[in-house]
Amino acid sequence: MDPQTLISPDHNWALWAILLSTAAFGLWAERTRWGARVSGAVLTIGVTFLLSNTRVIPIAAPAYDVVWGYFVPLAIPLLLLRANLQRILREAGPTLLAFVAGGIGTVLGTLLAFQIVPLAEEGYKLAGIFCATYIGGSLNYVAASEALDLRSGDLLTAGIAADNLVMTLYFLVLFALPSMGFLRRHFVDRHGIGNTTAATTASTASAEPEPIRLLDVSISLALAGALCAVGYGIANALGYPSAGILVVTALTVVMASVFANRLSTLTGAQEMGTLLMMVFFAVIGASANIGVVLRQGPILFVFAGLILTVHLLFILTAGKLLKLDLAEVVIASNANMGGPTTAAAMASARGWTGLVTPAVLCGTLGYAVATFIGTAVGTWLK
Repeated sequence: MDPQTLISPDHNWALWAILLSTAAFGLWAERTRWGARVSGAVLTIGVTFLLSNTRVIPIAAPAYDVVWGYFVPLAIPLLLLRANLQRILREAGPTLLAFVAGGIGTVLGTLLAFQIVPLAEEGYKLAGIFCATYIGGSLNYVAASEALDLRSGDLLTAGIAADNLVMTLYFLVLFALPSMGFLRRHFVDRHGIGNTTAATTASTASAEPEPIRLLDVSISLALAGALCAVGYGIANALGYPSAGILVVTALTVVMASVFANRLSTLTGAQEMGTLLMMVFFAVIGASANIGVVLRQGPILFVFAGLILTVHLLFILTAGKLLKLDLAEVVIASNANMGGPTTAAAMASARGWTGLVTPAVLCGTLGYAVATFIGTAVGTWLK
């Protein structure tokens, strides 16, 4: 046994049991009222963070490398199999304009924050990762960290902690914006913001979940494996192995758009991808050192807060100039920050039923493109 930890790095079965158990705990917690407020990802990170810093599990192990090398690449295509760009461009409408404006605001905010806030030696990687996650969501946080080759559990955990706190505050701001009369006067009102009744539409949000079919899950996993094999093969052949996740993303989006009718009927891919991502978050927590997290967390909180401030000011200004509805602007910003799930949930809760589909489409577009943008920004800042 490793004298440094209760469970040694080569005790693979024990480590896999802990990683899978904490991932399951995070997924379960998200179904509870208190867990939903914190988020399952943060709770999963918190459990393994506590275990590693109390020397129950190691901060590095072969099992963690398997998650980085295989779970993360497999999760990306699984979560993007429904990213049909043709449908997004056709149906998202004015919300798509606001979403694009929000993405531009995020890039500008990242460039400004990078110049003002002093970051660590690998700060350009963190900047690219934050840029990606504030255009698409947490999926892109993971994919961009892989594309930019940031494997520091300390920095990634500090980043997730700062991101979670800032995002919680930001979502509160987004929910409050439509209630500000002075702000509403500067926007057109196509969705009846002043007359929203969350209670009348909350029931429409809880549709029965689609039953998962075993054959669909097996097909989805097979496709994800094939896409990873081809994507990483192309990247290695071109001499850029770190770009493998970008090639996989591009191939998946092309396939999802060309074969949309068939892939849209597959069930279970989203759930499998989410599970793999949750195991990744468990590894992130296990790899973190409490001293570095406490030292870097406040700086990253300021960094993230500055990005979101610029993003919000830019998307509101663009929305007014483009004569967009404030509801469309708010939902687009939510799609930038949290992805399709949180954006659709907000649209439904506010009673904007006509914006539920655009919310999902714009959030999915963010998943598809944000990793490329964040990686480009991070590489340029280097």
